[in-house]
Amino acid sequence: MGLYDALWRAAEGKPEQRAFSGPDLGAEGVSYGALHARAGRWAAGLQALGVGPGDRVLVQAEKSVEVVVLYLATLRTGACYVPLNTAYTATEMAYFFADAAPTVAVLPAPEALAAHADGCCCLTLDALAAQLDEEREALAPVLRSAEDLAAILYTSGTTGRSKGAMLSHGNLLSNAQALRSLWGWQADDVLVHSLPIYHVHGLFVALHCAMLEPSEVRFLPRFSPEAVLEALPGATVFMGVPTHYVRLLDAPGLTVEASAAMRLWVSGSAPLRPETHEAFEARTGHKILERYGMSEAGMITSNPLEGARIPGTVGFVLPEGEVRLRSEEGAPVPEGAVGVLEIRGPNVFSGYWRQPEKTAESFRDGWFITGDMAQIDETGRVSIVGRHKDLVISGGLNVYPREVESVLDTLPGIEESAVFGVPHRDFGEAVVAAVVLKVDAYPGENATLAALREALAAFKVPKALFPVAALPRNTMGKVQKNQLRADYALTFRETSGATP
Repeated sequence: MGLYDALWRAAEGKPEQRAFSGPDLGAEGVSYGALHARAGRWAAGLQALGVGPGDRVLVQAEKSVEVVVLYLATLRTGACYVPLNTAYTATEMAYFFADAAPTVAVLPAPEALAAHADGCCCLTLDALAAQLDEEREALAPVLRSAEDLAAILYTSGTTGRSKGAMLSHGNLLSNAQALRSLWGWQADDVLVHSLPIYHVHGLFVALHCAMLEPSEVRFLPRFSPEAVLEALPGATVFMGVPTHYVRLLDAPGLTVEASAAMRLWVSGSAPLRPETHEAFEARTGHKILERYGMSEAGMITSNPLEGARIPGTVGFVLPEGEVRLRSEEGAPVPEGAVGVLEIRGPNVFSGYWRQPEKTAESFRDGWFITGDMAQIDETGRVSIVGRHKDLVISGGLNVYPREVESVLDTLPGIEESAVFGVPHRDFGEAVVAAVVLKVDAYPGENATLAALREALAAFKVPKALFPVAALPRNTMGKVQKNQLRADYALTFRETSGATP
């Protein structure tokens, strides 16, 4: 069965059930019947624009119900949905555009990519909505198999070139069904949704769980503690990143009474500090459920709905999934030791779009090599203890240092740089950089950061630059980022609560 078939069948029996409510959606909100009826018309409109099974629909647009409709319409045509972070610059978008080769692209400024269009229909979301909302007969859902491609999620690569993880209907549906069961989803659940919808957490995990029931989603344009607290009365589920929980703890309105109706608080996309976990339970009486996942597999593990949720662990592998630990060379590691986490199961992607070499490098004997360092205890509980590579997760978003360094090193006055993460209370990790300067040519930190913002999404831009005489290196000439992380670990001490 295809993913859209499952979502549509769930809604067919409850067309009057409210799907979305929110600040801009009126008193009645949007019902599941109206949601899928509009998706049917939009699917017919996409087909008229030349979109067919396997074609890519690329979307860079601010969060809205219309984006959800476009996602469903894309699935209904049998096409492949390609969501992109709204913070990406035109320079970054040019790469994604060329690589995905979409048939239709929704962009905030289509003219910026006109030179790359090559027959693609490029429109703003408003312009596309006006065209697709025209009266037309709904397109019947195109049947898709579990193996057919449903989405491509771009994830940063250590070489600076992003990779498109190819996710099938089976990958997404199996993951959603497992989470719905594990987290005890019910028809009367009400999800407070304040996540973006261009990545796994907000688009696939949150929305798929609600849509499969189907149940109500309180759809907030963006996260703010005030908006979440206002949406809590009568709500039962919230999903957020660690940064959200830190900011909620700073809000005086977060109390046991405010969260009285809540049954489930979920955290993911970055490690949750044990201090945050403990402080949240003290304030609300609720234990946060932490889980672990990635673009290539959706959710991989979850702490249990019933049973111990241990701070610092990410729980147990999902049903039908498998995990194992290996050394860098691929040898099994002793029980209780740290190793590279490898996974397989129905949720694991088939490979990277148009990158067969990277796909081959990422699998070993049918197991996907996550690159995360982990421990697995005798009960099967997984703890992520670090990352094999230098990935920085800031506010739940992945930043690969090599990509930032490749831009930074081209700027005036920069001889070379090393980008890394340091503890930050709000973001989990803050992106920073040590830089060796050509002093006479250096225009200053403000000018350098401004230049970076022209080329990179804001979340990738370092929050501080540290001038150094030379980068620390080992005998093989490799930059010692572990030393840099230790040297600057207390940079944001007042905001991070970091300890030596």
